[in-house]
Amino acid sequence: MSKKKVVTSTGVEVRQKPLAMRMFNHIGYYVMFLPVALFVLVMNYWPMLGVRYAFHNTKFTTKGLSLEWCGLDHFEKMFATDAFWTSFFNTLELSIMKLLITTFTAVIVSVFLNEMGNLFAKKTLQTIIYLPHFMSWAVVAAIFSLFLSPSSTGMVNEYLRDWGILAETDKNIYFLASQGWWRPIFYIINIWKETGWGTIIFLATLSGINPELYEAADIDGATRLQKIRFVTMPALGNTILTVLILNLAKVMNMFESVFVLYNPAVYEVSDVCATYIYRQTFAVAMPNYGYTTAVGLFRSLVGCFLVLVCNWASKKVRGRGII
Repeated sequence: MSKKKVVTSTGVEVRQKPLAMRMFNHIGYYVMFLPVALFVLVMNYWPMLGVRYAFHNTKFTTKGLSLEWCGLDHFEKMFATDAFWTSFFNTLELSIMKLLITTFTAVIVSVFLNEMGNLFAKKTLQTIIYLPHFMSWAVVAAIFSLFLSPSSTGMVNEYLRDWGILAETDKNIYFLASQGWWRPIFYIINIWKETGWGTIIFLATLSGINPELYEAADIDGATRLQKIRFVTMPALGNTILTVLILNLAKVMNMFESVFVLYNPAVYEVSDVCATYIYRQTFAVAMPNYGYTTAVGLFRSLVGCFLVLVCNWASKKVRGRGII
């Protein structure tokens, strides 16, 4: 078998070995890669074959699952359902607002920690702020449900009554079952849980700022606030945009944080696409898997569109894409 001639980067012409021989010579690498490839195929690509259910009516018979072609009927039903559009716009609003609020809070906390002179106090505070991130959402929901409970165990209602905000004759506030209170509480819980993790990126950026910039600002007579405004914040600008762009691609993936906190009384303001799909699949007597697959497919297409938009924005801001 003749060997193919190739030209190296140095301009030297060499004869390349056949593909089969090259694969045999590096068979160890292929053997190591095989489990990873199989895992990706089985866990990521094999389930994608279920997309066909979005165009079928599913029925369970004595012979198993039966598929009946229905075309775009599920999508027409989805677009005509008010509950779906409510969940769709809730997903966008909750995700984007959570992203903006937690990013802003993480920036403020990072700047505060960066200005602390006591190293021990700084490390201790960092650790305390990081800890909530490692708690599961189920535990977080249990803690805040207890604090916000309208019963006698609810600390928040008791404090409001002690401070005179609630009169003795007023009923306790059921925060997690109130459409007016649910979203503010949701954002506060996310700030408490995720701010510490977000500060890691910003503190890493702040540690890379050239100290000579601060020395020059001191020589010019800048105050601490002026140094934050004219040195620290401009250095964080590109990182803030990058974090926002990268996280914007994940706005359609919200599920667990909502699922453990919402209830039927607040579906109007809390229901998101993932929880809507969950209820239509597991909380009804006769689920239509074709319809829920169609909703999931539409959600994935919107997420894919956002990824492409974020990739374009990343190229504009950072000079390189995220994919």
